[in-house]
Amino acid sequence: MDQEAVGQDFEEEQGELEELRGELEKAQAQAAEYLEQLQRSRAEFANYKKRNEREREDFIKLANAALITKLLPVVDDCARALQTVPDSLRGLTWVEGIFLIERRLRTLLEQEGLTEIEAVGKKFNPELHHAAVREENTEYEDGEVISELQKGYMLNDRVLRPSMVRVAAKPDETSTEVSGREDN
Repeated sequence: MDQEAVGQDFEEEQGELEELRGELEKAQAQAAEYLEQLQRSRAEFANYKKRNEREREDFIKLANAALITKLLPVVDDCARALQTVPDSLRGLTWVEGIFLIERRLRTLLEQEGLTEIEAVGKKFNPELHHAAVREENTEYEDGEVISELQKGYMLNDRVLRPSMVRVAAKPDETSTEVSGREDN
């Protein structure tokens, strides 16, 4: 074989080698692109699953909140009814059974995350309390909750129903002056 033929074979092999290197680089780039797409798809799917799970949990919480809100008047009625039971009847088995049913209902609601809002003696908070009555009073601080007209409840960290309350107000100085003049 002459040198010229060997040189041509070598150049042809070099050309094929360069062509193969080009194809290899293309294939590696395409493989890297496919890998990146696969990783992105996996991440998007994982995010989708997490978002879907959060939405499902939120839906369940919302459904629970709606049901519990409908049950609150029943809880209120039970409490009012049980407050009026005469002492002479409290020892009867069926009366104790009614008290037990009310306790079980409260326990069940507490297990679902329901808690009573503390109101009496607290500073009025419009996020937690609904001021049904604002009365002038010198025995309490201005804005202090005097009494609770209807219990308020929270479900987990969300106000389900604000407490309906009576709130103390500082006596108006002009009204005391006027009433003082009228007394003379």
